[in-house]
This record gives sequence, structure tokens and C-alpha cells, in this order.
Amino acid sequence: MNRLTRWTGCAVLCMLVAVSARGQTNTEHATPLRVMSFNVRYGTAPDSENRWEKRRDLLVETIRRFDPDLLGTQETLFFQAEFLSTQLPAYTRVGVGRDDGHTKGEQVTIFFKTDRFEELATGHFWLSERPEQPGSRSWDAAITRMVTWAKLRDRKRDQVFLWLNTHWDHVGAQARVESAKLMRSWLADQAPEAPVIITGDFNSVEDSPQYRYLLGADGDKLKLIDTYRRLHPVRQPDEASFHDFTGKREGSRIDWILCSPPFGPVEATIDHFNQGGRYPSDHFSVTAVLQ
Repeated sequence: MNRLTRWTGCAVLCMLVAVSARGQTNTEHATPLRVMSFNVRYGTAPDSENRWEKRRDLLVETIRRFDPDLLGTQETLFFQAEFLSTQLPAYTRVGVGRDDGHTKGEQVTIFFKTDRFEELATGHFWLSERPEQPGSRSWDAAITRMVTWAKLRDRKRDQVFLWLNTHWDHVGAQARVESAKLMRSWLADQAPEAPVIITGDFNSVEDSPQYRYLLGADGDKLKLIDTYRRLHPVRQPDEASFHDFTGKREGSRIDWILCSPPFGPVEATIDHFNQGGRYPSDHFSVTAVLQ
């Protein structure tokens, strides 16, 4: 709020306006939405000193340090999702295995704070030409890929929004483009008016066609915001979000948090937290605080 400067004759009126505006701003900032996207690295990977059993507690600590209201994970196997549920009891969990729609295969599991959000609907679709078919794969995708979504009401704001969490293919260039198109088509059909948040590992950098497709063009009814780039407009050479347990920062982000108005980012980070050079995953988590 701009500082009010007026002559004495309108000082009382100015004070009332200032108090009213300040109270409104404080109310808004009292209920930020804290969002984290985290590729947790699948728990059966042959990672030697970085295997799941040796890093899972550090991963939980990383999550607790940020204290997200919404946590979107990728590469989460069923037993990892179970472990996270036991460690994060304040959260509701939604996720299925990509191979069978139950417990088989990696999940894109989501966690949201139970006391803050009312669950209105949840579901899943597959990034393929048969999106309702569990395990389906299309185009040049190397493996099955999917989306888990939730329609939630934020009790603190009395606001309904849609949240999608995903993990795009790491090989298929066409599959990544088609995944972006499919997600936008699904949003247009399911929630053309609702605010949207998207988290995920997209295996794509921001100058790729799939990035442009997903965010949308000027004039599109749904135009998404890249939360990190909105707050860090100048691209830097040390923005890598995948580091292969090395901690290296050189490179570009492939993990994003996107949102649509009325959400707007006030913080966005790539979280480099580690303990003595030991990392919770082969990806850095990415975070955003939305108002």
C-alpha cells in the first residue's frame, strides 16, 4: 500500500483508509498457499549410498522444513507413499500406480493438509491417446506417464481450485508435446473457470515447445504463470533442478510449479537443502508461496 500523505484537514479520513487497507492486506498475507513439487527418486533404484533407506529421513526433513500445504511428488512407489503418510500424518494422500491404477508402478502422489482443504473430487488420467486406461502409453513415450488431480476447497479462503501433479516422459519428444496438449484440453473440459495449480517433473526446459503449449499463449482463456520465472525473470546458468545426487546447480529447471490467476507467486525457490553433501533425492525440490 502506498503511504498516504495528506494535509491535516483529511488526516482522520486518511487514517481510516490506511487502517482498512492494512487490515485487508494482513488478512491476505495471513493465509498464503505453500506449494512444493518433489521428485523423490523411486525407492528401488540401485543408488548405493544414496538408496532410499539412507535418505528417506532427510527427505522427510526437507518437506517439514518448508511445511507445504500442497505437496506433489513424482516417482513415488507404493511403499514410499506409505512411509511418507506415516511421517506426515497431517496430510491426506491421493495416488495410484501408473501401471495398473492401483499399487503397481510409480505414482505421482499428492499430499494436502487435511484440516485446511475440503476434498471435492480426485482422480487420475494417463498421458496417452487412451487417458482413462491405466497403464496406457502412446506416441514415442518410453514408459507409462500419468496425472493425479484434486479439486479442493481452501477452508481458509473459501476458494475452490484444481491441482494437477504429473511426470512427463524422459525420452519421447512428441510425447511431451502431446502431454501438454492433453493436459490443457482436459483443463478446458473439466474446469474452464477454476483457478489452477500444476506441479511436476516435466523433463523439459522452458524454451521447449511443450512448455509454451502448457503455459498457453497471450489471449488464451487459461494463461498459466511459471512461478519461479515470474519472480526471477532473468534466466541464470545455475537453475538446475535435477542434479543426480551431486548437488550441481549448473543447468535449467525441469521441475516447475505453475498457477493461474487469481493465484500469484510471492516466493519461489529451488531448494538446495542437504546435510554435509548428502541429498534427499536426485532432484532438488521446487517450492512456491502463492497469494
